[in-house]
Amino acid sequence: MKKWILSILSGPALFLCCTLCLNGAFGLQGAQAIGTALWMVAWWVARPVHISVTAILPVVLNSFFPMIPMDGVISQYASETVVLLLGADLVCLPWAATGLDRRLSIRALSLIGPSVKQQIAVWLFASAFLSVFLPNAVVCMILSPIAVAMLRSVGNADIAKTHLATPILLAIAWGSGIGGAGSPLGGAMNLVAISYMEEYSGHEFMYIDWVIRMMPYLLILLVVILLYMYTFRLPVKKLDGTREYFRQMYRELGGMKFGETLCLIIFLLSMLLSFLRPLYADLLPGLKPAYSFLALGVLMFFLRDKGGERLLTWEQAEKGVMWNMIFLFAGGLALGKLITDTGAASKAADLISRMNLDGGLVTIAIFVVFTCVLAEFSSNTAAAAIAVPVVMSVTEKLGLIPVPYWFITSMAFNCAYVLPLSIRAIPVSYGMDVQQLMKRGAPLAIISALSVIIVGYLFMQFWPGFSTLPYL
Repeated sequence: MKKWILSILSGPALFLCCTLCLNGAFGLQGAQAIGTALWMVAWWVARPVHISVTAILPVVLNSFFPMIPMDGVISQYASETVVLLLGADLVCLPWAATGLDRRLSIRALSLIGPSVKQQIAVWLFASAFLSVFLPNAVVCMILSPIAVAMLRSVGNADIAKTHLATPILLAIAWGSGIGGAGSPLGGAMNLVAISYMEEYSGHEFMYIDWVIRMMPYLLILLVVILLYMYTFRLPVKKLDGTREYFRQMYRELGGMKFGETLCLIIFLLSMLLSFLRPLYADLLPGLKPAYSFLALGVLMFFLRDKGGERLLTWEQAEKGVMWNMIFLFAGGLALGKLITDTGAASKAADLISRMNLDGGLVTIAIFVVFTCVLAEFSSNTAAAAIAVPVVMSVTEKLGLIPVPYWFITSMAFNCAYVLPLSIRAIPVSYGMDVQQLMKRGAPLAIISALSVIIVGYLFMQFWPGFSTLPYL
């Protein structure tokens, strides 16, 4: 009880300290905006209340301590990207009911051989690949119980005491987390970053531009993670029976059902409409990815399987939509709005720009370390909401083109490995040792940060297209 009370008081205490101590440097409203950010981070880490409750704090605090017009805060909870998250959820919700999610996962996993190293590689790359197209939390929730069931089928009943469970569950958690960097649809944090770029450029951001620039980085980092995981001491070299286990599971599924086919068609259509947006943007300017996903998501309520059952009902949507993620995303946007519109981001950028930065390797390193620390101790979405406006303000102050630094920051906030927060809490809930997560994750956090710094710097130096967007 005492610990819970202290964790509650930590947020208001940080807010008060910022208001009193940073008033001179950032102004009253700016200091309060920074205090709001630290309050939210403290509660996201300590979790005295649900993370979704914390996400509402910008509205509550702006009511008592007016920092910016309330319309600017409230509008973030119904933004275009919130609509996209809702639409994507509606499109993917029927997968569980029809069994399409299990079919795709088991089909991929049926290729796994008995080698433990092969197991690690397949789980890592399968989770990363799925996370390119689906929210990373969804992927982690799908694959974790399948992996646990596989381990138990070959004689590892106690997951907490099974040494093989750690690398496999880590592969899923880390693959799901980093795979989200592959496309804007990989997680809410990417959409937060895109919203700032659209505000900066005054132009709709094309999703294909993200994929072209981020996919090479994703592949490089996956190889780095895999090589790091191959350094683990494994108690056995082979895990016999796994391939047969998944092949038997796939055979038991039978042929693809009509409902599964419909779900897959709608999903592929929504993806095509998103990534081929440049081809029809002039013809249908209003049909942005957010609205195409929502339209197809609504269509799910009307489609039926061969048995006459609706693919999606409102009752299923009420229970299945990831409202937590939507609130977290919206709260991150609202926080970013406070930091930006109060001038806190601009003044923070002024302070950083006085460090004689030239936009080179040191500048990139500062941005990456700052963002990675935020991602580890709060959430990817919160890190994006705080880091992106600061980075963009700094680059403007330095007279730099913000595009490459924006992409590098987006790489960084997708790197989080250590604490049992966000998607990493899912394998922990299935029995993975938290100490193993932190022990294995800490070196990888450092390796990944260095990888982002090096890859980002090399991309800027030798890939001209990385630093530009055609509509800027």
